[in-house]
Amino acid sequence: MRQPLIVGLGRSGAGLHLRALRTALDRSPDAWRGPVVAVDPRPGERAPVPDGVTVTPSLEEARALLPPGRAVVHVCTPPAARLAVLTELCEAGYRDLIVEKPLVAGAGELAAVAELRARHGLRLAVVAHWPASALAGRLRDLIDPAGSTGPAGSTGPAGSTDPGRPARPGGLGRLLRVDVTQHKPRFTRSLRTDDGHPTAFDVELPHSLGLVLSLAGPAETTRARLTDLRIGETVRPGLGSALLELRHANGVRSRLFSDLTAPVRERRALFAFERGTAVAHFAPSDADDHVQLVVDGEREVFRDDALTAFLRRAYARFADVPAEDPSWAEDFALHADVVRLLDEAKRRCAETVPGARREEAPHVAAP
Repeated sequence: MRQPLIVGLGRSGAGLHLRALRTALDRSPDAWRGPVVAVDPRPGERAPVPDGVTVTPSLEEARALLPPGRAVVHVCTPPAARLAVLTELCEAGYRDLIVEKPLVAGAGELAAVAELRARHGLRLAVVAHWPASALAGRLRDLIDPAGSTGPAGSTGPAGSTDPGRPARPGGLGRLLRVDVTQHKPRFTRSLRTDDGHPTAFDVELPHSLGLVLSLAGPAETTRARLTDLRIGETVRPGLGSALLELRHANGVRSRLFSDLTAPVRERRALFAFERGTAVAHFAPSDADDHVQLVVDGEREVFRDDALTAFLRRAYARFADVPAEDPSWAEDFALHADVVRLLDEAKRRCAETVPGARREEAPHVAAP
C-alpha cells in the first residue's frame, strides 16, 4: 500500500489534494496508508493543514520519513517552478508522481521533463480530473455511442467509465463545435508577484484543453488572445483573460475562454452536434461536487467528485500498471499536447503589439 508525499501546501496541495485523499480513504480504507508527509519550506505562507499531516521543510527530511519505494508524490507547486521540483524528486529517487496541471509552463521545459521521464522510468500522472470525470464519460457516450475507450487502466478516457449511468441513444449526430467557458474572480492570487502562473492560459484552460483534446481529438491553434489584469494603476500582464480557438483533425472547432476578472464562477461546456446540443456544467469549486448535464433541454443533476475518483484510479495504477505499459506514454502525450498548444498560444500573443492587452481592447493573435 502506497503513502502520499505532498510537495507544496498551497491552495492545490492543502486545499484540494489533502481533502480528496481523506475522502478517498473514507470510501476505501485500503486506498493508501498514512500518515501523509508534506514538504513546504514556507512556514508563514503555506495553507493550514489538518492533524495527522507531517510537514517537513525539505525533501531531504521528507525522504528520511518516506523513502521512494513507498511514496506516491503529489507535485502541487506552481507551473513556473515545476521543472526544478521534478528534477529534485528524480535525483532523490522518487519515480511515481501525480503532477498538478499544467505539466510545465512551456515547450522548452516539456522537453526536459520528457527526458527525465525516459531516463528515470517515471510513472507520471498529470491531474486531469475533468477528462476522467463521470460527466466527461457521459459526454463521451454522446460523441461516440459505440463506446470506444482509451488505454486500459488510464486515468484519462478509459478510466472514466461509470457503470451506473443511463445509456443514451446516439441520436445527436456528428459533433461540430465545442464552446467552453471558465470564469472566476481571481484578483488576490493574480496580484501576487510570486503566484507562479505566468498567464491566464496557465490557470483554468489546462482543465478544458485536456477535456476537448480527449473528447474531440488532436488539434491545432487557430486564434489566441490575452488581456491584462488592471485594477487602478496596477497591471498584471496576461492575467486578465485568455481565449484559445482550435481546429481539430476531424473538423471539430473548439473555443475556450477564461476570464479571471469575472464577478462569478462558471465552468460550462457546450457541445453542438448535427441534431442537438449538450451543455455540461462542471462543479464551480470544491464546495459542492454536484454537476449538471442538459441534453436538448433534458436536465440531469448528479454527484461527481472527479478529483477523488482520479486519485483513487491513479493509486490503483501505481499498484498494478508497470512503467513500461503503453498507457503511461499515451497519457503523457495528451498532456504534452496541452503544454504545446498553450505554449503556442502564448507565443502568438507575445508577437502582437506591446501594450495592446487592455480589457477593452483585447490582445488578439490571429492565424
